[in-house]
Order: sequence, then C-alpha cells, then structure tokens
Amino acid sequence: MRWPILPTALVAAAVATMTGLGVWQLERLQWKQGLIAQLEANRGKPPVAWPAVAPADGSLLYRRANGFCLQPVAWRATAGRNLQDQPGWSHIASCRTGGAEGPGMQVDVGWSKAGEAPAWRGGVVEGVIVPDSQHRIRLVATNSPAGLPPSRPGLPSEMPNNHLFYALQWFFFAIAAAVIYVLALRKRQQGTAAAGPAVVDEKEDGTA
Repeated sequence: MRWPILPTALVAAAVATMTGLGVWQLERLQWKQGLIAQLEANRGKPPVAWPAVAPADGSLLYRRANGFCLQPVAWRATAGRNLQDQPGWSHIASCRTGGAEGPGMQVDVGWSKAGEAPAWRGGVVEGVIVPDSQHRIRLVATNSPAGLPPSRPGLPSEMPNNHLFYALQWFFFAIAAAVIYVLALRKRQQGTAAAGPAVVDEKEDGTA
C-alpha cells in the first residue's frame, strides 16, 4: 500500500497529539491521586492558625484551623448541605481580620434553609479549610458561631478525578483516527487498481 506523504503526515501528527494528551491525562491522574492522599492526611493533623496568604498549592486544604473575625463586612449565600446532607444555603462572611490571621478570611458560619444572612458580628472561629471558588480557600466553621447548624465541608475523595476517563478517550480517538485513515486509504487504492488504465483497442478504429 502506498502512503501519500502529506495526508499521512497530517494524520500521524494528529494521532501523536491525541496520544500525547492521553499520556498527559495519565500523569494528571497520578498527580490527583497524590493530592487526594495528601489532603486526606491533612484531616488528621493538628489545627493551624488561619494563613495570612492562601497557599497556591492547596497544601492546607481540609486541615483544621482557627481564626478570629473582627467584623463581617459582606455576606454571600451559596448552595450547600448540612452534616445530614440536606440541601440548603451555606452563609459565608467576608471578615475583616488582623494580627496573625492576616488581611481577611472567608468564613462559612453555618447552614440554613433560607438564604438570608444571619445576625453574626464576628468572633473566634474554629473549622476546616476548604476550597473557595472566589477566594481560593474559606473556613467552614464547626463551632456554629452564628447559632446555625454547621455546613458540610466535604471530603478530599469527593474532588473530581476524571483523568483516567479522559486518557482512555484520547487513546480511543488516536486509534480510531489511525484505523479510519488506513481503511479509507486502502479502499481508495483498491478502487483505483480495479479501474485500471484505459486501453484503446486498435481493431475498433479500423487501422488494423
């Protein structure tokens, strides 16, 4: 079977790219598994003071921590669950802080069925550090400072980890592209061979 240079090069480049993406997803899978194991270990470590700057590597996630909210300056409510896994609202205060607690912190002071902000003026907070989509981390209070049931902080094992699925998907795309190209090329070349070159019968033109 003859291999045309340009189409074959393009398909080979696409297959190599998809294979590389599959390998990268497998590397991400190993990284995510290591991260989850680290975060699971954090749950058993002693409490720390609320960090002045949130670590970029997430090394403090799911670790117990203590902080002091001088004053809530803003509130937001996000969909959350309580410790009984009932749906509702988690109430998050943006706190003014000082001293060892740094320039500010986000505190999930508790859960309720309604979305209205609770009447809480700040104070000592004990809880668990969890990811926050707007401020990187927040403290989910376990001591119910606002008199509300605590929000469910979640578990490291609940973090999305679909890298194996994505890797298998990229490998499937690479194999499918290669197989489809080979079959299409073979079919085209077989059709060309079956047609054959045009032959003129000299007897038909009366010259022989």
